[in-house]
Amino acid sequence: MLGMQLNDLVGGLPDGLAEALELVDGFDDALSHGFGRVGEQRAAAIAALAGAVAATPLGDRVAEAAAKVPAGSVSGEHLTALAAARSALLGAAHDALLTRLDESLGRTRSPSGPPATGDSSVPGNLLVGCRSWLYELAITGWRGVGHDLAAAGDQAIEAVLAEPGARRLAVLLDGLAAELRDSSPVSTMERLPLRRWADLWTRATLLAEPGWPGSGEGAETVSGRLLPLGADVHEHGTAVQVQVHAVLEPAGGGTSRLVRVSVAAGKVDTITGPAVWGLFQAYPVLLATLAKHLAAEIDGMPLLPGGDLVWQEEKATAAELTDPFATARVLLAGAVAGETPPLDRHPARVAEPVLVEGYKAAKAGGGVTLTLDGATLPFATGRLPGCGPLTPELLAASTACVGLLRWDAGGWLLQPLAVQATVKKKPVAAHNGDWALGTTDPKAAKALAKTGDPVGVLRERAGRLLRK
Repeated sequence: MLGMQLNDLVGGLPDGLAEALELVDGFDDALSHGFGRVGEQRAAAIAALAGAVAATPLGDRVAEAAAKVPAGSVSGEHLTALAAARSALLGAAHDALLTRLDESLGRTRSPSGPPATGDSSVPGNLLVGCRSWLYELAITGWRGVGHDLAAAGDQAIEAVLAEPGARRLAVLLDGLAAELRDSSPVSTMERLPLRRWADLWTRATLLAEPGWPGSGEGAETVSGRLLPLGADVHEHGTAVQVQVHAVLEPAGGGTSRLVRVSVAAGKVDTITGPAVWGLFQAYPVLLATLAKHLAAEIDGMPLLPGGDLVWQEEKATAAELTDPFATARVLLAGAVAGETPPLDRHPARVAEPVLVEGYKAAKAGGGVTLTLDGATLPFATGRLPGCGPLTPELLAASTACVGLLRWDAGGWLLQPLAVQATVKKKPVAAHNGDWALGTTDPKAAKALAKTGDPVGVLRERAGRLLRK
């Protein structure tokens, strides 16, 4: 698949994309120095952001906020308006990139339904505490963050972590606080992750506003056969998420749908590599589908409008053997994708499953690229998880890949979920989820045995503390 469409995709970027990202960069630079002391150049960058959304419903509020910042009278409401403007601009960039990708792939999307109603289950005082810390960060700027400010949000974060309805906000804030603590004092850092921290601050600031829909709002109930394509593992020092991309064949027939299944767990820095799978023992059916390459029969499971299947183990059973590459060849082209939820519209969110085969791979400039029909596409080797068997060497020997097309650092990348390769003149297939039930690689197994099972050790220690 892909073939000549790859030339269309990598041939150029959508009009206005570079200019939009330049405006975001200007805002992020101002945020790094803090809105409490904005010079003329950074005030102009904020004004330019406001100008970009002037014709939208945000226009008046963002214009007012942009005027207040250089005057030194910016309030929390103004900061939220600026966060919304930044999010809207990146959302437009996301839409342009996704449209370009869909046109290249011939992929269709289900129309979005009416917006979900707001969720009032999260106590307002918890959100106020989170917003106060986020506002203080924005006024001070990243370069002014020290140990005291990094820890100033701990009480609010601890409270919101205990609230199930605020889980998205809680995990995000916990991760941001951990990064700031590890980087403090930030003024000593040679290079700051401006885009990343601004992304986290923006999303958290918007999530901390009351009225966002709950995690299950707008869901429909679906049944059928789930055919996994591969697993994408997102790992952070304080959390890990396994996101399974799959094709759902609805019970009773109908158009196949592209869906994602995400499960997450809290963690500590010592849990890395194959050991992270031990955090997901509550999902034996899901792990079996990955490690054993099985389909799953699901019955009455919620599916959110954006294509996220809310995984419920009791509503799933492992089924027959299946081949992710065969699934991709037969079903991927005709499967309908979901619309991206409003808050998730961001270029980094573009991650579309594709099958690419018949290419030539080679190492290049410290990475690995593939060439197909005269077009060259880099593999996202930096996204290879340590809990699976995929390596740059295996990618360089591959000829087929089920992966995610992503846009990052000004261009398109292919993030591998599974590859077919020839190693020592023998065909090999490797998948990110192959070690979900335990590593199958002797070297990795030996290393894990030598270091011990960190998940088991921590659980044993926690049990001792609870018994005391």
